[in-house]
Amino acid sequence: MKVVLQLVKEASVRVKGELISEIGKGYLLLCGFEEGDGAEVLSGMAKKIAKLRLFPDMNGKTNLSLSEVNGSILAVSQFTLLADCAHGNRPSFVKAMGREKAEMAYESFLGELTRLGMAVKSGSYGDEMAVSLVNDGPFTLYLDSRELVK
Repeated sequence: MKVVLQLVKEASVRVKGELISEIGKGYLLLCGFEEGDGAEVLSGMAKKIAKLRLFPDMNGKTNLSLSEVNGSILAVSQFTLLADCAHGNRPSFVKAMGREKAEMAYESFLGELTRLGMAVKSGSYGDEMAVSLVNDGPFTLYLDSRELVK
């Protein structure tokens, strides 16, 4: 599983011009699911995201978690994070989880975040979305489940 996490002042998703989700302060998560990502990977990634301390405390040090600042999550599925551009000029997506399994993984991941007490909103799986954000910082992290300590 791969996640691009962006600290945002606000973020939203529109489908065919219609607003379907929006948050204020929090995280915009772009989530890609790889063949083989199971419950342990989804749970581990959710726990890591819930525990990250990315918001400044009163001394300006990144020391506060999302829950400590009453922030929200807007999670958007994005299979293109699994693109392999090593050969040629056209990306390969052979490592990306198949559509039906990826949708189940996405829903499970959202459930794990919610179970951990996060306020979670989502994109519209499989639809073309217009994602807008006001990046805070900018502060952007790339998380790869293969690199997380279990």
